[in-house]
Amino acid sequence: MNDAVQSDVQRFLDRLSEHRAGRGAEPTWIAARRQAGAARFEALGFPHRRVEAWKYTDVRAIARGDFALATEAEFSPATAARLTLPMEAHRLTFVDGVFAPALSRLDDLPAGAQLVPLSAALAENHEAVGGPLGRLTGVEFSSFAALNTAFMEEGAVLRLAPGTVVEKPIILQFLSRAGEQAVMSHPRILIEAGGRSEATVIEHHVGEEQAANFTNLVEEIILDRGAILTHYKLQEAPLADLHVASIHIEQARDSRYTSFNLNLGGGLVRNDLVAELNGQGAEANFNGLFYGQGRQHVDNHTLVNHNAPRTFSNENYKGILDDRAHGVFNGKVIVKRDSQQIEGFQSNANLLLSDRAEIDTKPELEIYADDVKCSHGSTTGQLDEEAVFALRTRGIDEQTARGLLTLAFAGEVLEQVDLDAIAERVELAVAGKLPERFNLAGLVETAAALNEE
Repeated sequence: MNDAVQSDVQRFLDRLSEHRAGRGAEPTWIAARRQAGAARFEALGFPHRRVEAWKYTDVRAIARGDFALATEAEFSPATAARLTLPMEAHRLTFVDGVFAPALSRLDDLPAGAQLVPLSAALAENHEAVGGPLGRLTGVEFSSFAALNTAFMEEGAVLRLAPGTVVEKPIILQFLSRAGEQAVMSHPRILIEAGGRSEATVIEHHVGEEQAANFTNLVEEIILDRGAILTHYKLQEAPLADLHVASIHIEQARDSRYTSFNLNLGGGLVRNDLVAELNGQGAEANFNGLFYGQGRQHVDNHTLVNHNAPRTFSNENYKGILDDRAHGVFNGKVIVKRDSQQIEGFQSNANLLLSDRAEIDTKPELEIYADDVKCSHGSTTGQLDEEAVFALRTRGIDEQTARGLLTLAFAGEVLEQVDLDAIAERVELAVAGKLPERFNLAGLVETAAALNEE
């Protein structure tokens, strides 16, 4: 590790020492894990492009950043109201990683559901949290996971007792604030869903337009037998924000996990999504849509491990890139030995709206069993100029025609989104350059019809 790289690492470790100085004693296991995270991060340093998993993603903007740690959760109520998804939901809100009780709503959770900030869960019963926390995403997973563990302090804990059904969505909202000093946050999310429980969780990252902060998130999701979880990750961070997320799911028999990974914002974004299908009948569905413009960089790495027979996975990721945006998709499905009678399907399609936009894509299958149904594929192209011309002959101007076809491309993922508030955010981002006079609802209907043709 050269002197410049060592200096970058040391700056983050110094922030950790400053932050922990003067704080009271903490449980031994927390201190040990924090130290293990710091040691592993120091040994690894930030990943560089000679590391295969980071070949197309340059993280120097993070490594060289001078980020403080926020200590308060002040946020303009009017701005928060404008950014918040307009829907009835249970809500846990953080501002630059600090819990914001005034912007949260936890008073009407059903019996059998517990949603609390990580700090409160640790204070109430740290031993109950200590077992599952870090079991799926340990310090060995990546240098960013190690860094998160070193700073592990706040986040969200959601527990569902067996048989609990939460009717309203649960929103974990992360607000990024514009300030004189850029800040970093390292939220940790733990979700434990008991047998045959069911919930929808919306993870929403958004902020003030001029914010330029760094979020480094680790999320661990444990689904017991028959549990059903629908997980929306709506990433609308400001264009100067930096966002890294590691999400790890463990699924028991007959559980079902459905992910909607929707990336619209952030200057530099990296998502790692890993599912462990450990019981027969377990099912994982990965739906992804990333939309980049300007010089945005969005990197999605996914991995599905079929560790048991008769497990199922289906993955559909779509990328739309304009201007000089750069997208990365690396999806891998691994079928372990003796994991017979599994089904694993993967598709990645990309639309380049500019000659300067770029995509690097690598779908992968590793199969060590013989009784399987698996497929994977990737396509990259531009808008069909004949289709643009056909729409123009119907009296639609060129800008609207291109927006219509772009939205039609995204429709295969969007039609699976059941929540109007989320679908509308994505539709407006993808088709936002259309003339205001055009009825967006009508556009979506027309796009869907065109897509079916």
